[in-house]
Amino acid sequence: MTKFGLSICCAIVLFALPLIAQDAVQKDIIKTSSGDLEITFLGHGTLMMRFAGKTIHIDPFAQVADYTALPDADLILLTHHHGDHMDLEAVEQIRRKDSRMLLTQTCAEKLTGGTVMKNGDVQTVAGVKIEAVPAYNLVHRRPDGNPFHPKGEGTGYILTFGKTRVYVGGDTENTPEMKALKDIDIAFLPMNLPYTMTPEMVADAAKAFKPKILYPYHFGETDTAKLTALMKETKDVEIRIRSMK
Repeated sequence: MTKFGLSICCAIVLFALPLIAQDAVQKDIIKTSSGDLEITFLGHGTLMMRFAGKTIHIDPFAQVADYTALPDADLILLTHHHGDHMDLEAVEQIRRKDSRMLLTQTCAEKLTGGTVMKNGDVQTVAGVKIEAVPAYNLVHRRPDGNPFHPKGEGTGYILTFGKTRVYVGGDTENTPEMKALKDIDIAFLPMNLPYTMTPEMVADAAKAFKPKILYPYHFGETDTAKLTALMKETKDVEIRIRSMK
């Protein structure tokens, strides 16, 4: 093969890589009282949901997805201001003039045009009821003694699709507010050490509020098998492991 031919082949392969990767992402379909909810597991702490013709992007992060190949957002949710949850480049690639965005105050200091959700706030956007839940550290701290995620800075979200309630924890530990949640059908709980929860913390929270389906997510190198073992006697919580390092 000539050098020119080799260059063309390499260019084709490199161009195709994002599309191949995009086709390989995992998706689940959840039946709700108002139609199917499609959840796409893009990786890390990043999710995409499609419901009733609307697309919701949660914590878009360009290192895990080619956002130029994904649907534009009807709604963007940002849990906090860290770069792997609020990627400005990724946000702009999916944001239209009429896209709605819900975010924290610390996010709003870097990104304009969104609606700030304080802990406890409730909004209905794109036909979806959204509740803001506190997300913060209780135990894990930086070397200076400050928590990785101080109380009041971050938020998790409960999204209601028909009668199905989906909780996306954001970066948090097993807080009293989390353990007091009611009627959660699907929960995404972070397990990325040392910044969020250990498997023991996730199990503690899940046993307290008992989501019907539990997805550990944003788990880095944490062994998900430890969580499965801790939850094996809790028969009313189904553990689903997806590729969400």
